[in-house]
Amino acid sequence: MDYRKYFENAQQAARNIAGLSNEVITAVLLDVADAAVAQTDRLLQENQKDLNRMDPADPKYDRLQLTPDRIAGIAAEIRNVADLENPVGELLDEKTMPNGLSISRVRVPLGVVGVIYEARPNVTFDVFTLCFKTGNVAVLKGGSDAEFSNKAIVEVIHSVLQQHGIDVNAATLLPAEREATAALLDAIGFIDVLIPRGSQGLINFVRQNSKVPVIETGAGIVHTYGDDSADIAKLAPIVFNSKTRRPSVCNTLDCLIIHKALLPSLPQITQPLTEKEVIIYADDRAYAALDGGYPAALLEHAEPEHFGTEFLSLKMAIKTVDSFEEALEYIAINSSKHSEAIVSENPLHIAEFLNKVDAAAVYANVSTAFTDGAQFGLGAEIGISTQKLHARGPMGLAELTSYKWVVLGDGQVRG
Repeated sequence: MDYRKYFENAQQAARNIAGLSNEVITAVLLDVADAAVAQTDRLLQENQKDLNRMDPADPKYDRLQLTPDRIAGIAAEIRNVADLENPVGELLDEKTMPNGLSISRVRVPLGVVGVIYEARPNVTFDVFTLCFKTGNVAVLKGGSDAEFSNKAIVEVIHSVLQQHGIDVNAATLLPAEREATAALLDAIGFIDVLIPRGSQGLINFVRQNSKVPVIETGAGIVHTYGDDSADIAKLAPIVFNSKTRRPSVCNTLDCLIIHKALLPSLPQITQPLTEKEVIIYADDRAYAALDGGYPAALLEHAEPEHFGTEFLSLKMAIKTVDSFEEALEYIAINSSKHSEAIVSENPLHIAEFLNKVDAAAVYANVSTAFTDGAQFGLGAEIGISTQKLHARGPMGLAELTSYKWVVLGDGQVRG
C-alpha cells in the first residue's frame, strides 16, 4: 500500500487548520466530547470486538477495555482541555535591538504529530484533543489489538469535523498493519515529530528505526523508597495505591525499596496488598520478614530479573537496603527515569532525594499514581516523556508547540 497519500493529506490539513479561531477549536472539542458520550453503545460494541481477541489475563486487557465510566471520563478530559488556554501565539520573549529591529519569539504548533501506540483506545481521543487544541494534525498508528475501537473513535471525531466544515485529515488514522508503522518511521518531510506510547520494546524499536525526530515517552520502572524514618501510616496506603490503582499503567509501582530498619514493619506495610492478591518477589531479607506474615501463595523469592522490571500487573519486587545512599544508588542504576518516590520524615533525606534522583517526576510522601497530565493540571496528556530534550514528564498543550522568531524592521540591511 502507498501511504504517501495519508501523509500528504495530513500535511495539507495542517495548513487548513492553521487559521482556526480558539472559539471554533473549543466548539469542536466540546462537540467531540458530547458525541463520544452519545455514541457510547457503539464504541463499546466495537471495543468488545477487540476484547474478544485478547486473553483477559493479558496485562494489556485493562488498557484496551472501554467502559461507560471510562468514556465519560474521556469526555470530561476533552472538555477540560477545551476550556484550557491555548498556548499557540503566546509571546515568549520580545526585545528591540540597537539597529531598531523588533525581535520576538512566539509559540507555534509542531505541525504534523505522529503517534504510535498499542492497545490503548483512549489515546486516540487524547492525542486528537491535545493536537487539535494546539493547531497540530494527529497521525495515529494504533495497534492491531485496538483496531475496531480506534476506527470507531476516529469515525466519531470525523463526523464532528465534517459538521464544522473542517478537514477530517486533522485526525488521520493509519491502517493497523505493520507496514504502516514502517512508512510512518520513514515519513521524512511529512511528520514533524513522532511520539511512541507503549512498551519499552515499542519505544526502543521506534527510537532505533525512525528517520524523523522522536520524543520518547518511556516505560515506567517505578520505585518507592521507604526511608528509616518513614511513617508506616503513610507508607502502607501509598504503596497500596501506587501498586493497585491501575496496575497496567506506566506510573504504577514496580519495586518497593525498604530500609532495613523497617523490615519488622514489612508485614504491616504490605498487608493491604493481600486484598488485591499482589504477588511479591522479595529479596532474602524481605522474604524472611514476610514469611508467615504474607500469604505464602503470593510470596516468592526474587530473582535478578525481577529488579529493574516494569510488571504492568499485580506483581511487585521488594529490595532491602542498608542506607539512604544505597537506595539512591539502586534507583540510579534501575530507574527508567519516569517516576520515583520517597516516604520519609527526614527533611534532609527528602531534599536530597528530590534533588539527586534523575526522573521526570519525583515525589515525597505521595503516590506515584499522580504522574498524569490531568492530575498535573494539563487537562490530559499525549504521553510522559522520560527524555530531557524539548519535553519532560506529562506532555500537555505547551509541549506540543515549538516557537518561531518574528523579526520586524523598517528597511534595515546588514552591513
